[in-house]
Amino acid sequence: MAESSSNHLITPEQAGTLAGLFYERVQRTPDKLAYRYFDEFSESWKDLSWAETGTQVARWQAALAAEDLQPGDRVAVMMQNCPQWVMLDQAVLANGLVVVPLYTQDRAENAAYILQNAGVKLLVIGNQEHWDSLQPVRDQLGFLNRIVSLTHIDTAGEPDPRLVTAGSWLPDEAELVRIHWDRDSLATIVYTSGTTGRPKGVMLSHHNILWNAYRSLQVVRREPDELFLSFLPLSHTLERTAGYYLPMMLGAAVAYNRSIPQLADDLLAVRPTILISVPRIFERVYNKIHAGLEEKSPIARGLFNLAVSTGWKRFEHQQGRAGWTPQLLLWPLLEKLVAGKVMEKLGGRLRLAVVGGAPLPGGVARLFIGLGLPMIQGYGLTETSPVISVNPIENNDPSGVGCLLEDVEARIGDNDELQVRSPGVMLGYWANETATREMIDEDGWLHTGDKAKIVNGQLYITGRLKEIIVLANGEKVPPADMEMAICMDPLFDQAMVIGDNKPYLSALLVLNPEQWQALARELKVDPTGTEACKSARIHEIVLERVARQITSFPGYARIRKVCCQIEPWSIENGLLTPTLKLKRSQVMERYAADIKKMYQDH
Repeated sequence: MAESSSNHLITPEQAGTLAGLFYERVQRTPDKLAYRYFDEFSESWKDLSWAETGTQVARWQAALAAEDLQPGDRVAVMMQNCPQWVMLDQAVLANGLVVVPLYTQDRAENAAYILQNAGVKLLVIGNQEHWDSLQPVRDQLGFLNRIVSLTHIDTAGEPDPRLVTAGSWLPDEAELVRIHWDRDSLATIVYTSGTTGRPKGVMLSHHNILWNAYRSLQVVRREPDELFLSFLPLSHTLERTAGYYLPMMLGAAVAYNRSIPQLADDLLAVRPTILISVPRIFERVYNKIHAGLEEKSPIARGLFNLAVSTGWKRFEHQQGRAGWTPQLLLWPLLEKLVAGKVMEKLGGRLRLAVVGGAPLPGGVARLFIGLGLPMIQGYGLTETSPVISVNPIENNDPSGVGCLLEDVEARIGDNDELQVRSPGVMLGYWANETATREMIDEDGWLHTGDKAKIVNGQLYITGRLKEIIVLANGEKVPPADMEMAICMDPLFDQAMVIGDNKPYLSALLVLNPEQWQALARELKVDPTGTEACKSARIHEIVLERVARQITSFPGYARIRKVCCQIEPWSIENGLLTPTLKLKRSQVMERYAADIKKMYQDH
């Protein structure tokens, strides 16, 4: 039987700060399961209680206190999700320092920019791979006082006196210390891509995040016996707030996925009850299911489709949007024959999937909800800590992004732009007052840049004011800035970056006639042939040249496929406006077949 959440839930007032939240959790439920992780040495899953985690946080806290760091100094973390991420984070916060998370897959130039811009003094990395990734910018990191690695690092004969292994840096034992900091003080700087191509540092306070986690729990009420499976990077604010601080507030446990390729295995091993995800994960499963159905008999396909259809009607009936139908009598049998088998592959115990960061395709929502998985969508921004709205389970419209959290004010401004005010709105952008003023007006309204409508208390996102590409994993990319950078190479006269709700970026490119002829001669191909510029060799060369032009953009803004054209986009052929602006929808329509080919395997 589930324990009552009222005995375990920690309020923002009781916590005070994010470090206070952890301290309070250790005091309340010391023996309860906190974290589960896969130990590489024993090749088995291990558990940590809250008390055991607290013992380790104390060691990190003492090690940081021995460094020459002052309250407010920045400490960066470049690690995969693991208990040590939490231990470091909590120790940094407890000492009044500021956490700067880095993506482990980011470009070296981007990581160097963030470390430099934030004035980071100490960096903690996970392993050799992370060390090696920073070597191209090593000469730019002279401002770092200390680099700590969880594992031993081979410096290839170039020792760095700043580098230590965590095992030798951490004291053998220490006592967990609770220091009372101001709840409105800066807790973290999270860098998110801006329209200039350079990321902007979102400043979030302890209270910003505590409030956000607490109000999210008021909409999506859960019990302390939940087990979350963490696989989105903790550098992603959705995972950090909803998949780390929120379970801590609730008293629930978190298991760490080894890697995305091992996600299917870890679902079966861990058997979580809650997943926090971006739509892309479920899109992959959706595609895999449909690919498998193609190989099944017509009867099997029909049975599967009947299960989804019946399950969806059952869901609509439960939500009060549809009446009862005799077809619902088939559900117990269809659940046993079809739905239950799919749910077993997801671990068999999932009670909830929370999806955010990018739009959830209707067909994906219909399939999983139809198969019996409660799936709710939320909406927010890094700048809002991040949740603005989320669908309650009992009032779930998958085409919308839910009800506003309590204390969130929202209004629809010019051009249908959604504007919000809440205790979750960021303190501002780090060292960038101009960008802060552009985002938050004098009255405190944050301008989301998203078009929206509010109907019967439900929020619906209808588009974006500026052309911003939102990849399937939720990362945002400004295409116009990338296109401008690409066209700095004389080979490219025009460029259009594509990738909205896709797993990666691709680009349609119009080649400069003279440059193309010179390249074609060099490669001994006929420049007049319509297919010559689409050959594998040209594709490879063009990708390399594009990559060189966009090195200043975040690591996830990598273009993986290109399609080259010789015919220019013009006012005459309807692809440019009279003011020479690109008509994106018309270009997408004209080259639909080429775009489909660039994503045909995904």
